Amino acid sequence: MRILIIRHGDPDYANDTLTEKGHREAALLAQKLGKEKIDYFYSSPLGRARHTCDYVARAHGREQDIVEKDWLQEFGCGMLNFPSGNSYHAWDWLPKEWANEESMYHYKNWYKQEVYKDADIERRVRHVTDGLDEVLAKHGYVREGELYKTEQGNHDTIAFFCHFGLEMLLLSHLLGFSPIPLWHHFTALPSSVTTIYTEERVKGTAIFRCAGFGDVGHLYAGGEEPSFAARFCEVYEDDTRH
Repeated sequence: MRILIIRHGDPDYANDTLTEKGHREAALLAQKLGKEKIDYFYSSPLGRARHTCDYVARAHGREQDIVEKDWLQEFGCGMLNFPSGNSYHAWDWLPKEWANEESMYHYKNWYKQEVYKDADIERRVRHVTDGLDEVLAKHGYVREGELYKTEQGNHDTIAFFCHFGLEMLLLSHLLGFSPIPLWHHFTALPSSVTTIYTEERVKGTAIFRCAGFGDVGHLYAGGEEPSFAARFCEVYEDDTRH
């Protein structure tokens, strides 16, 4: 099985839709993915993701087949408050707030830190991971521990249209990493495509493997510069997001 995890196009957050640039990005994405086999379409209910999904599903003549899942909407646990007095979303912390804390790298313990004590974080994480596993089980892959069991593997392609923070949580669950270094060391730009395949090297037992992260080749092919969203300043003096 192949999974495509697709971030929405350049966002108009205020109106929960796409900017003009985001619509161009989604159209170029549809030109690319419209030529590929996609069997199932799952989307976040938030407008910016759903509208991106609409472009691709329309290219397949499959708009009526889109299934919305509430756990695909952006992962939110409110603003987290640190002893320093700073307050951040989960993926916006300054490096000094987490990089030297060994516990932040623990796949199964990262959300048990003091900073999360009032964030209801474990329930929120389980809502996402249980939702993902429910869909995968529907398509023939049932999670047992850190592996997935399958009675009959398949070559279906499932597309998830979602958000940056949520995407990193999906990768964390599928690949066995804490999402904190994923949130802070990786950037899935708007309209980017991440590709995951199953590997069934032992009959009936599968793992997931990432074959491509954050592909925006459709933007370069269409002469559209990738958005800066989800990044911070390259150099401190830059007049970009701090």
